[in-house]
Amino acid sequence: MADNSIAISSKGHESYIDHKGKHSGLLGWIFSTDHKRIAILYLVAISSWFLIAVLLGFLIRLELLTPGETIVGAQTYNAFFTLHGIIMVFLFVIPAIPAIFGNFFLPIMLGAKDVAFPRLNLFSWYLYIIGGIFVIIAIFLPGGAPDSGWTFYIPYSIRTSTNMIFTLSAAFILGFSSIVTGLNFIVTIHRMRAPGMSWFRMPLFPWALYATGWIQVLVTPIIGITLLLIIVERVFRVGLFDPSLGGDPVLYQHLFWIYSHPAVYIMAVPAMGVITEIITVYSHKTIFGYKAIAFSSLAIALFGSLVWGHHMFSAGMSDTANFIFSLLTFLVAIPSAIKVFNWTATLYKGSIDLEPPMLYGLAFIFLFTIGGLTGIMLGTLSLDIHLTDTTFVVGHFHYVIFGTTGFAFIGGLYHWFPKMFGRTYNKKLAKISFWILLVGFNILYFPMFVMGWLGMPRRSYDYLPEYQSYHVISTIGSWILILALIIIVYTFIKALRSGERTHEMNYCGGETLEWKVETPPTHENFDEIPVITGGPYDYKQNELESEVE
Repeated sequence: MADNSIAISSKGHESYIDHKGKHSGLLGWIFSTDHKRIAILYLVAISSWFLIAVLLGFLIRLELLTPGETIVGAQTYNAFFTLHGIIMVFLFVIPAIPAIFGNFFLPIMLGAKDVAFPRLNLFSWYLYIIGGIFVIIAIFLPGGAPDSGWTFYIPYSIRTSTNMIFTLSAAFILGFSSIVTGLNFIVTIHRMRAPGMSWFRMPLFPWALYATGWIQVLVTPIIGITLLLIIVERVFRVGLFDPSLGGDPVLYQHLFWIYSHPAVYIMAVPAMGVITEIITVYSHKTIFGYKAIAFSSLAIALFGSLVWGHHMFSAGMSDTANFIFSLLTFLVAIPSAIKVFNWTATLYKGSIDLEPPMLYGLAFIFLFTIGGLTGIMLGTLSLDIHLTDTTFVVGHFHYVIFGTTGFAFIGGLYHWFPKMFGRTYNKKLAKISFWILLVGFNILYFPMFVMGWLGMPRRSYDYLPEYQSYHVISTIGSWILILALIIIVYTFIKALRSGERTHEMNYCGGETLEWKVETPPTHENFDEIPVITGGPYDYKQNELESEVE
């Protein structure tokens, strides 16, 4: 049988969990440069912020259950949805998959013992923690939590009396964490691939991280400088963006979306990489169109950096600019559609196991298709003028972000959890929570398309009575979704505390290198750097050789 490696970790070595370095206990974790331990540190921190953001989202939906004040006033509501957006975007969705799965599995998939810059990797986690601390400070300092929305639109974010400087500083610091991680991954992929692993013998999850890394390195500095300029304008009253000071608020929108639309692909492209790995493993079939998927990740990174203007069709741009941005928006859908086509083709005549990760993979395709099609609608000039700043955009955004990164994150955690921790989880609970989550997600967000089409504005504390029935349905959906998340969290905590121990290396029949090392992996992954002799998904070749044997 063909094997991607000729050397794997030997039994009897300490796993990364038990490895004893210079420090022990908690210090052994927070000072560790082991990429796997850093991934677990990220997992704990990111999951905690995610649960906080979910709680804020629950309170937002509860407030919108009825017109007028339901549980909180307008100012508190504005703080809730600002913090929900900031935490979800900057502290969960952008870092989640690269920081956790990328850190843990990228070196293993490449046949390396660690990332290129282990200390820089730990430093990126420190920056993430510092950024989170700044968010907490902004909430509890006199002046109150920020209320500008996560987009920090001008002139309000300059004029509001809430704690914007600490919030902007938090996003600035988190941006540096993202840059450091992206740079580390790019260098790791270029320099740390095992002997014999050419670019087209590299698994597709590293390809996704490679495309994402370039977005992080090239466009994140733009948002960092822009946020710094807001701080300068607030402190020194320099006329940069505020029109009362001679500034241009539309310039701010350009600078913000030049980063923030590619940031959508920082969220989505790694999720696509996770789904690719899940689909090929649980269909037990060589991925269809390997090169097309690899190049489509790079194409998404390129075209996704050119379409920021479709967020500003109603901001007063020229007809020529509107036409060009609309056309580019249609073009960026092509590489995304290539991925969906190739995933579907991989599933065709595959030996499909409907394990929990595969359920999330299939749901991802369904939800991402809805998010993509509604994105094309918003990229159409005539429709966008009607739908901009309505809840239609909110529905689209959550189908694209939660429906991709959220579902891929949970699916990836189910997929790799036994490999990461050496413990199994309750598959029955995992499947039950999946169906509850899928139902709750669609009940929560699909009514927003209808409301938006009818004219319901987003970011609105109050609304007209004719929209209440849709808000009631949406709020009930949030309760169902949270029930699913509670079961999911319980499933993982129970697995960590009392799940059956497993040392099975390849419990799901995968072909990439993480399935050739011990469970959980040893401290440096491999006794000897493996030599790659075939492609990453040689299921068909292996089946043929088994038949010959």
